[in-house]
Amino acid sequence: MINSRQRAYLRSLANKVPARYQIGKGQIGENTVEMLLEGLEANEIIKINVLENCLAEPRAICDELVELTGAEPVAVIGRKIILYKESKNHKEIRLPK
Repeated sequence: MINSRQRAYLRSLANKVPARYQIGKGQIGENTVEMLLEGLEANEIIKINVLENCLAEPRAICDELVELTGAEPVAVIGRKIILYKESKNHKEIRLPK
């Protein structure tokens, strides 16, 4: 579990990260979860864009992704979701205490 100071630090790092993943009408499938897990392992922090044609709310999608991937929710801003998960092999981000 990350605290508010760590969350603020991760949000500042996420400003430079482009939204490389999209969730649309098809919602969240097995392939989507695998792709996000690979992205989290490689980068530790990812930004996801929830498209307009998606029927679910971004907050609900974030909750589902957190449950499926084991990642920490950093923020849901509009239709963008930011997730963080510490990498096992490529640890680059050092969180403040």
